[in-house]
Amino acid sequence: MLIAGNWKMNTDVPEGRALANDIATGLSERPDAFADIDVLVCPSFVHLPAVSDALADAPVAVGAQDMHAEDAGAHTGDVSAPMLTSIGCDAVILGHSERREYYNETDADVNRKVKQARTHDLVPIVCVGESLQQRQAGNAASVVTQQVEGALSGVSIADASELVVAYEPIWAIGTGESAAPEQAQEMHAVIRDNLAERYGADVAADIPLLYGGSMKPHNAHGLLSQPDIDGGLIGSASLAADSFLGIADEAVHVRQEEPA
Repeated sequence: MLIAGNWKMNTDVPEGRALANDIATGLSERPDAFADIDVLVCPSFVHLPAVSDALADAPVAVGAQDMHAEDAGAHTGDVSAPMLTSIGCDAVILGHSERREYYNETDADVNRKVKQARTHDLVPIVCVGESLQQRQAGNAASVVTQQVEGALSGVSIADASELVVAYEPIWAIGTGESAAPEQAQEMHAVIRDNLAERYGADVAADIPLLYGGSMKPHNAHGLLSQPDIDGGLIGSASLAADSFLGIADEAVHVRQEEPA
């Protein structure tokens, strides 16, 4: 189970360091409880050195929110994969709907970034999801399938640990309206089936599929209990240690309820 926080463009650097410290403290108080839960935080670029330093001794991985598809060059304002790995990043969010909408990123753009991430041993967290209009038109599954296929075209992985896919229905991001557990599971099953066709059933079964879209402590248990939901990509609830760790707590409870 993977609980990942996407801080987006929030907090200044001292606040980010304090948040990271609070997360580390909360996890250290119950190390055995969280032993089977992977935790990741993805702050903005300027936070990465401070947050990495604050979490150096904590069981928390650090990732970035985006990156360029080239190693270096005249790309003012961008950040490269080598830059991220040089400060200890383990993962990078790619293809988030906000990047697609506000920066006109296409599936082809995401695909280039995914390949670049794998070249530099960064785990890509590939985001997919449909708009409300697409869902109401009955096109949710086809839209998400197209995004998965576009992002992963020509991408080979040797192990399930090399890829994460996050389903984030656009209509639920930041709105407080989460998909019902059954709705989320339906889409996760579509993604899992596509990955099985691409990488084989055994590998696909272990690729973490995250749900993102207003997951909070009060609704996390129902979502995380679904068979194809392996964690969450958390937005606003990741900006306070109590709520972020509250979701991790729910992941622990779901794990404890699984058959031995």
